[in-house]
Amino acid sequence: MKCTVSLYNFKRIVLLIVINVSICVTAVSQEYKYEIGGGLGMSSYMGDANKNNPFLELHPSFGAVFRKNMDLRWAMKANLLMGNVSGNTKNFDNAYPGNASAEFKRSFFELGGQMEFNFLPYSDKYKYLNTSKISPYLVAGLGLTFAPGDETFFGLNLPIGLGVKYMVRNRINLGVEYSVRKLFRDDFDAPNKSGFNLDNPYNLNDGVMKNKDWYTILMFSITWSFGPNDRKCTNL
Repeated sequence: MKCTVSLYNFKRIVLLIVINVSICVTAVSQEYKYEIGGGLGMSSYMGDANKNNPFLELHPSFGAVFRKNMDLRWAMKANLLMGNVSGNTKNFDNAYPGNASAEFKRSFFELGGQMEFNFLPYSDKYKYLNTSKISPYLVAGLGLTFAPGDETFFGLNLPIGLGVKYMVRNRINLGVEYSVRKLFRDDFDAPNKSGFNLDNPYNLNDGVMKNKDWYTILMFSITWSFGPNDRKCTNL
């Protein structure tokens, strides 16, 4: 009987330890809850004047970023970006009605929010959790794009992309991210009212030939971590 009780107590202790460790691991996040910083990069356009080259006519872009680290794998990010895009139908072989051609340049502003998933538990602490100072990640979210001009553009964008972040030292993070922004309108490449433009150049109501516009962003960033994470393990 004593052996049975002892074995039962031993199993109970082991179970409590496992539960406690599980709660501790769940509670562990990065050392700091937040990051703030900025980035420089390049932006380009894809649409009626550029069907399939995401690196055609690159222009400078820059912005600010704020990130909340929820745990070692997940983070929420908000960004405010400014960039430039351009396009010219002479860059590729295509026939528009009346052999018309068009080119454009415009600036845009973006306010967006994304979720990030780190492929590796990202931190320079908690080595017992096999954390890593460098991690690739996926990003997806939703944003608003505003582009002034004779014809102002304002609409939703759907960003999706890949990145790599690296914790150089405590509080300092470097990152590089490439993402595409799917737009739900066809007039991002039509800033001017007069002349032939690329807002539905084939005069179609719908179909595969009616193109929706995109833009891409390659951004290099640096962020500063702050807000110590004071969550602790639960005592059972």
